[in-house]
Amino acid sequence: MKKISTGSPTLGVVIVNYNAGDLLADCVQAVLASPVDPEVVISDNGSRDGSLTRVRRHHGEDPRLTILEHGSNLGFARGNNLALAHTHAPYVLILNPDCIVGPDSLGHLLDFMDATPDAGMAGCMIRNPDGSEQRSARRRIPTPWIGLTRFLQFARNGYSDQISDPLPEQPVLAEAVSGALMLVRRATIEKVGLLDEGYFLHCEDLDWFVRFRRAGWKLYLVPDVEVVHHQGSCSTGRPIAVEWYKHKGMVRFFRKFQFRDYPFPFSVLVMIGIWAHFGLFLGVYGLRRLVGQGRRW
Repeated sequence: MKKISTGSPTLGVVIVNYNAGDLLADCVQAVLASPVDPEVVISDNGSRDGSLTRVRRHHGEDPRLTILEHGSNLGFARGNNLALAHTHAPYVLILNPDCIVGPDSLGHLLDFMDATPDAGMAGCMIRNPDGSEQRSARRRIPTPWIGLTRFLQFARNGYSDQISDPLPEQPVLAEAVSGALMLVRRATIEKVGLLDEGYFLHCEDLDWFVRFRRAGWKLYLVPDVEVVHHQGSCSTGRPIAVEWYKHKGMVRFFRKFQFRDYPFPFSVLVMIGIWAHFGLFLGVYGLRRLVGQGRRW
């Protein structure tokens, strides 16, 4: 396992925050307590919930911590890109503010990257607070067929459905890992490029995975490293906006990487289908709210 650095940090940790509440301070505490002695950059997208106040109260004097306040929500990709410019370590960890790493998690991941020179990025097992596996931990890159079968429920699983497969005992190649925790070799970012800021929320991680692999770098899942992810803590109060950005991201991802792989009429139908799915969500969401209000009356 990696030991505390006596010189320049080995790991830069970037955390984009948007109203993560007390979880942000818990996340930072867990990272700073790691023996890898990281540099940490919080990139705050205009939070108004006091989440930064608690971090400053407990860690404001720690020289390893930098806080960037943007004053407004710039999106996940831009928030990360701005923070990346403030890190200098050879490895960078993109970490959600609602993720809690274990004492040895970061050291084990760094050891794996050091021992695997063809690895451009590594992810790990993502657990829910109750210990169950989160669906995003093991997934594939979405395709129109996967999306269709998921939409029509012909298949038990969606693009993140490898949760039903046996858990590997050793690190394995992966099409995609969870965007909640991505350990990246800095040299690969210089070749692949930063996150695409055309995405505001969702699918920017998938975009990065495809670009990494096309540039010749491999992605790995390290299954014996686990973190707890309190999924959705930053977006529970705005479900319609989250779904809007998610579906907008799906369209951008499809147009960028897959549109030309299919006949033009089919590709147009795929994009129509994505927005139809968003419309279905709005209908179901509105109906549930009406039913909920009726029960209160």
